[in-house]
Amino acid sequence: MNLPNVITELVQAQNTFDSTAYANCFTETAVVFDEGKTHNGKTEIKNWIDKANKEYQATMEPLEYSEAEYTLKAEVSGNFPGSPVILTYHYEFEDGLIRSLKIV
Repeated sequence: MNLPNVITELVQAQNTFDSTAYANCFTETAVVFDEGKTHNGKTEIKNWIDKANKEYQATMEPLEYSEAEYTLKAEVSGNFPGSPVILTYHYEFEDGLIRSLKIV
């Protein structure tokens, strides 16, 4: 699967529970929407993923990427009810980084 570099880095950071590397995939003013909550800016994103990593220990396996729609479907497994689940990640990019991420 031919993923943009920043998505490859994001998946690797998620799978190694590296919150700093995960946050570094985003612009300073990026926005993440997940589980009904919005996280604004790199610091909030780092705090959100750090808490999620500790709570859920979730890893992701990319299944399908749409370059036209900037979406990634991935199987996410971890310490949460219903695991594993297939989630869709909707991205917007800016200068090689993620400007916006919505997880549904």
